[in-house]
Amino acid sequence: MHNTAKLIRKNCVQMVYEANASHLGSALSIVDILNALYADFLNTDPHNQDWEDRDRLLLSKGHACVALYSTLAEYGFFPKDDLINYGKDFSDLMNHVSHKVPGVEFSTGSLGHALPFGVGKAMAAKRLNKKWKTVVILSDGELGEGSNWEAFLSASHHKLDNLFAIVDYNKLQSLTTVEDTLNLEPLVDKFKAFGWAVLEVDGHDHNMLVETFKKVPFEIDKPSVILAHTVKGKGVSFMENSVQWHYKSPSDQELALAIKEIKNA
Repeated sequence: MHNTAKLIRKNCVQMVYEANASHLGSALSIVDILNALYADFLNTDPHNQDWEDRDRLLLSKGHACVALYSTLAEYGFFPKDDLINYGKDFSDLMNHVSHKVPGVEFSTGSLGHALPFGVGKAMAAKRLNKKWKTVVILSDGELGEGSNWEAFLSASHHKLDNLFAIVDYNKLQSLTTVEDTLNLEPLVDKFKAFGWAVLEVDGHDHNMLVETFKKVPFEIDKPSVILAHTVKGKGVSFMENSVQWHYKSPSDQELALAIKEIKNA
């Protein structure tokens, strides 16, 4: 496991525990994706966060906010000591992603909003002749939202090859599997039919993620989508592939066990 990813995972577990919050499994599944983006792909500057030519990262699955907050803190967008304020009254570190947090581009939580917003950002960059990229991380269960498919159609129609979507395909959503809730397969064929260039990757393999990111755009005049196969709760054995960790907060004992596993990974 990448060393920074370990730190991000430890932060996530600690934050959810301290706030008696939820959505830990959803956060742990995207840690490696976020770490690879900020370590080796996104063109951003934590010391100049309003830089006009920065890449834009939108976390559509806003309930997984602790993963993004932790990543931004580890990469210098704000002090790591601020993470302890997550979920507290009057804190900017809200329980769903908030644009009040340094480095966060867009507040999310209501699923299906970030990709349409990202389409607008990508269109703006094209019209202004800007080179920055828009990256949107979506959940798999979120693909049940019709607004996403309208956005997929619009992006391909407008040939937005500066738009890059990543689907966190952990195959679980709030109460059961994605397959039992609303089956998405054949998902690759659906993306292709909607005019997107698509690749599949192991969403926990840092080197594979980075090498795939570097191929964007996968095809000229087409938006790119990565189907990242992930494990919900990745990095903590008793949380992996467990629906209960969509909502559950760790006990004292579970916190200690989780941090021990992450450190020893």
